[in-house]
Amino acid sequence: MDLVIRSIEEDDVDQIAEIEKECFATPWPREAFLTEIRENKLARYIVAEVDGKLAGYGGMWLIINEAHITNIAVKKEYRGLGIGNRIVESLIYYCTAHNIERMTLEVRKSNIVAQNLYKKYGFVEYGIRPRYYADNNEDAVIMWRTNKLR
Repeated sequence: MDLVIRSIEEDDVDQIAEIEKECFATPWPREAFLTEIRENKLARYIVAEVDGKLAGYGGMWLIINEAHITNIAVKKEYRGLGIGNRIVESLIYYCTAHNIERMTLEVRKSNIVAQNLYKKYGFVEYGIRPRYYADNNEDAVIMWRTNKLR
């Protein structure tokens, strides 16, 4: 498997929108990703390609010395291959290289697989956002990580 992690490009947006629809009950629309790429100076997004095909992506907003992970998704056909790990590792690497001290995210309370992935990389549960997800009023687990800076 030839896995490449790279910065997002506008040409990736249609495929990312399809992955969003496959992975999330309330997916971001295509236009939201275009706005993130074109206008949001705080946003950083990466994609994972397997053998030249888009397999997943991750994004975050950088606010002063903190990063808020907005999305991480891997197409179903590519799950279990370590791609989610590489996306998380790449986001962490970016943050430590740019002196971003802390990272945070919200994850569905029922998404134990994702929570375990984040815990593997030092994210710790810090609280709950009650009824955070509009599609079913599910709670979100708030997780934080402190980076070891250079």
